[in-house]
Amino acid sequence: MNWIILVIAGFCEVGFTYCLGRARLVEGLAKWGWWGGFLLFSIASMVLLAKATQHLPIGTAYAVWTGIGAVGTVLMGIFVFHEPATFWRIFFIFTLIASIIGLKVVS
Repeated sequence: MNWIILVIAGFCEVGFTYCLGRARLVEGLAKWGWWGGFLLFSIASMVLLAKATQHLPIGTAYAVWTGIGAVGTVLMGIFVFHEPATFWRIFFIFTLIASIIGLKVVS
């Protein structure tokens, strides 16, 4: 159950970076709405991470959490914000995913 909470926390991290990306593209009231989403996802992400670390090693949990956030944010940047998908970006995403899986296996 704690691993599920940790994965949800990682997805919340992707959610707050998505809101951050959208907030920079709009003006006025919409900008404040995206900033509100950023704040909510940030709080949810931190609370869920704290809950998961009550039963998981902090080093592993933090690395997995940031890894999910990093991979999710890069993929979102490529597919949603149309950032370049170069060979090296994809290569390092796969090495990061392999590292996350490795940390889960050894924990």
